[in-house]
Amino acid sequence: MGTILLYYKYVTLDNPVRVQRWQTKLCNDLGLKGRIIIAHEGINGTVGGLADNIEHYKQAMRKNPLFNDVDFKESAGAVDHFPRLRIVVRNEIVSIGLSQDKARPENTGIHLTPEQTHNFIAQQSPDVLIFDARNQCESAIGTFTNAVTPAIDHFRDLPAYIDNNLAQFKNKDVLMFCTGGIRCERATAYLKEKGVAKQVYQVEGGIHRYVEQYPDGYFRGKNYVFDGRVAVRVNNDILGSCALCATPYDDYTNCLNARCNNHFICCPACIEQLGNTCSTACQQAIAHGTTAARPPLKKSPHTTPSSPSTL
Repeated sequence: MGTILLYYKYVTLDNPVRVQRWQTKLCNDLGLKGRIIIAHEGINGTVGGLADNIEHYKQAMRKNPLFNDVDFKESAGAVDHFPRLRIVVRNEIVSIGLSQDKARPENTGIHLTPEQTHNFIAQQSPDVLIFDARNQCESAIGTFTNAVTPAIDHFRDLPAYIDNNLAQFKNKDVLMFCTGGIRCERATAYLKEKGVAKQVYQVEGGIHRYVEQYPDGYFRGKNYVFDGRVAVRVNNDILGSCALCATPYDDYTNCLNARCNNHFICCPACIEQLGNTCSTACQQAIAHGTTAARPPLKKSPHTTPSSPSTL
């Protein structure tokens, strides 16, 4: 086993391509795999490798004055949890679907440490709204107790959700959270720009940092991650249910029909019955050596039409 590293930093990079070349050489030399997104606004990375090599990577990053204060979040994993190393230059390090002049990270909500977050939620105040900034695929298997979980498939859908549900946030102290904190940097800034919430906060370091300190706290279930592990169990609560039979369950699978490739929660009994497909149509397509378009699943709050595309 090795280590998986999750990190980000909003910092002005004059030459993202130069940073890309440096990161590519550094990761290849250390045998790391994963995904790193680089833009003029900063860096967003998830990489895995041997523990010693991950330490060398962190040391190299900290020698660079641009990245010497990055908050590196670690968890147990291995390089084979990633199919390859992919380092890309984009316009933004997480896609929110807004122009660069809106929802700037410097206008983010007030950061609460895990301890402050825990105490804040413990107050049980009716003026507090706990809000999950992730998509429904993620929240289906794990979220904070009593959190609002928007029915969105991608992070870029969140601004529209906020616009269409402003009354939900009116005069509330909103505590927003995501996996590692990066999505909340701009999502909280966007909500602040609307001027409806009393105050806007975000969980510093996201779910990752909170459950390190409070594994049996207010976050229940699994933390969805964007590598081969798919999800990391935090506690024994099961929030999800099989998309086919509604049995309580929280493991995701992908439909074996390549054209479908539906990412959905499926219990072992249904996997066996349908041969790891999401429907009889897909099962028959596999049996006859044909392909089938994705059929609609039974309506369930625990399914999503595709696998997530944001960190």
